[in-house]
Amino acid sequence: MAASKPRLVWFDANRVCAALGVVLIHSTADFNGGAFPDASVADRAIPVFLRSIAEFSGSEMFFLFSLFLMAMRIDRGRPTYGAAIASQAQRLLVPFAFWTVFYAFFRLLKAGTFNYAPQYLEQLTDWQTWIGYFVLGKSQYHMHFLPTLFLLFLFYPVMRLALRYPILGLTLFATLGAMEHAQGYLWSLPINGDLLDYLIRAIKVMGYVGYGFAAFALYSLWKDGIPRGESRLIQRGALYFAAMAYVATLPFFGAALFSGGWGVRADWSYFGHFLMPVFMFCLFLGGQHFTWSPRWSELAKYSFGVYLLHPILIDLYDIALAQSGAASGMSPTAIVILRYVIVLPATFGVTVAISRIRLLAWTIGLGPAPWTWGKSSRSAAN
Repeated sequence: MAASKPRLVWFDANRVCAALGVVLIHSTADFNGGAFPDASVADRAIPVFLRSIAEFSGSEMFFLFSLFLMAMRIDRGRPTYGAAIASQAQRLLVPFAFWTVFYAFFRLLKAGTFNYAPQYLEQLTDWQTWIGYFVLGKSQYHMHFLPTLFLLFLFYPVMRLALRYPILGLTLFATLGAMEHAQGYLWSLPINGDLLDYLIRAIKVMGYVGYGFAAFALYSLWKDGIPRGESRLIQRGALYFAAMAYVATLPFFGAALFSGGWGVRADWSYFGHFLMPVFMFCLFLGGQHFTWSPRWSELAKYSFGVYLLHPILIDLYDIALAQSGAASGMSPTAIVILRYVIVLPATFGVTVAISRIRLLAWTIGLGPAPWTWGKSSRSAAN
């Protein structure tokens, strides 16, 4: 077991690069999350281009990582269904509850700065808002990841089919297609906004089970062993398919460039975006025999924390820029690049700092929760 461990450094490198990409995705928008609609086409060209590059990563990549690790745990530990789900509930939903409450009130800072605090405070007094926060993860734009991932884990017995038949990893294409088709129909119906959100999320979870099939299939192939020569072939193929997926997304980003809005992904722009995580994963998998620096594994420990924390630093940057009045004299390119240059290292720094605080480390997956400390001590003593 110990001899195979270094082979996963490629996986850690992928996790770190994905974290870099997610921060860049959210750094390339204006203060309202848009594509700088008031700027000229030339002025928003660089932000839109950087966004297109950043989307080689994305939250879907983190789903793939987590499901790959789930496949490893299931294959090695063979836990019961109840034990596996209970473990994931504690690992995901307890930190999720903490950060949901935190972001719900933290967003008041930005609301006050950008003059929509009264409307936001009114939302916080609505019980339906809080249900949306805790069920859909709507307290901040990235919080959907944790409840969605937990729901995906509920389907792991089905995903195990791909351990035995890796060819089922290809079904991701079909599940994504079915998801797009069904969601498009739902959006066309006169359904209440809140109900529509829940229906869309339910279909999204069903569609994203395809990432589970892909992750379990890739784990099965990796576990069986991929020789050096075949790994190089995988890497070359992944590079080609990632490039083609990027080409497929160009109409989406072209529309954003000329319209100033992110629009809706459709047709091959949709598939290019949602299949990209698999191609990027295979790109790193194909490099598993490279000599990777152990530094990647050290940094990878903080990737989950970076994902959770980066919106805090982005909001603080936006608030500082708005209150100082500097934003009015800056181009979209300057706002985006300066945001990324400041937010990325600051997020890593805050994540490392929190990881060293025993009372808070569990909130970013780097330590046991306070109510388990006694149990941990007794287990160590035994």
